[in-house]
Amino acid sequence: MKRYFCFLIASIFLASPLLAGSFALKTVVIDAGHGGKDPGCVSKDRKLYEKNITLDIACKLRDKIKEAYPNVKVVLTRDSDKFVELGDRAAIANKAGANLFISIHINASRNTSANGYSMHVLGQSSKKDRDLFAYNMDVVQRENAVMMLEDDYTTKYADFDPEDTKSFIFLQLMQNANLEQSLDFAQIVMDNLKGGPIKVDRGIWQDPFYVLWKTSMPAVLVEFGFLSNPTEAQTLNQDANRDKLAGILFKSFKEYKAKYESSVSTPAEPEKPETEVKPVNEAKPETDVKPAPVSESKPSETSGGTGEQVRYGIQIFASSRNLKSSDPAFMGYNPEVFGSEIKKYVICTGTTLANVRKKLPDIKKKYKDAFVVRIEGENLFIEK
Repeated sequence: MKRYFCFLIASIFLASPLLAGSFALKTVVIDAGHGGKDPGCVSKDRKLYEKNITLDIACKLRDKIKEAYPNVKVVLTRDSDKFVELGDRAAIANKAGANLFISIHINASRNTSANGYSMHVLGQSSKKDRDLFAYNMDVVQRENAVMMLEDDYTTKYADFDPEDTKSFIFLQLMQNANLEQSLDFAQIVMDNLKGGPIKVDRGIWQDPFYVLWKTSMPAVLVEFGFLSNPTEAQTLNQDANRDKLAGILFKSFKEYKAKYESSVSTPAEPEKPETEVKPVNEAKPETDVKPAPVSESKPSETSGGTGEQVRYGIQIFASSRNLKSSDPAFMGYNPEVFGSEIKKYVICTGTTLANVRKKLPDIKKKYKDAFVVRIEGENLFIEK
């Protein structure tokens, strides 16, 4: 089992457009949730099906992107009422070399008063002090339940257990390189949804959706309202409102694309998506300091422009979670933590660049996206 996950981790990192040096947002995959024999949610009057609403919004979004950006490749996981397996949806995105994956869904609840929109990215439950993934598990289980409609699903999905802590460690390592960008896009969508056809903001969640777990690029799943809510069902039944929702996604795509492409100055460097970070003193807990942008300038090894002694280290991954040093994800290493909302974990720090670089090949056997950084005062720089 462990060897399987290690192979899967390596495959996903090697396939990722972020790590391949392609930083222009050239390909987007739009996933219309459910389809065919899987209707998804159904309205109380049995007239509205989630699969039809998601397909309509997905097609409208595709058309808007194609019209505005002829050079952007737009791929739909389905363009008709057909059943697509969860693994195939992710495989379509991976094969296309997508820079962004958007999965469109409609929510439902036994409580007919439940309402609002929400965004979901891959990860552990966003709520602190809860059991792993417990807080939003009803939505997760419903969206993942489609796998049971597939032939031989017990064999295909035997390695996916969203409630297993060990599985989450591997899940986190595979997706940490994309988490920050997934959160960026999710936040842009949430901001643009305010004042739209669906009124209530239910927030951004980190959840173990299988379709997000298997993708190798920034990926989000959006839930547009509740079909179980009569008012929102009526809203979603109107073509004009579905067009507005597609328009909101397009506006968000446009903003994210501009931010995504402007944040990188050198396309050949895989480390460039790493954004502002800040160092933390080894002997003290993390403090509030202003982050500084990544720079390629190289001061001397003994002292930088701030007069501080230069140190070096190896960044192994980033995460939105504040992990304890004893966490199994660190495999016995005792990392230093950088950043606030998105935390950067750095190991093997020292004052000699050559010595740190010697350790990198062994570290990359465990952490495929690891790279050397330079710590100078309150600044962290990428070392080529």
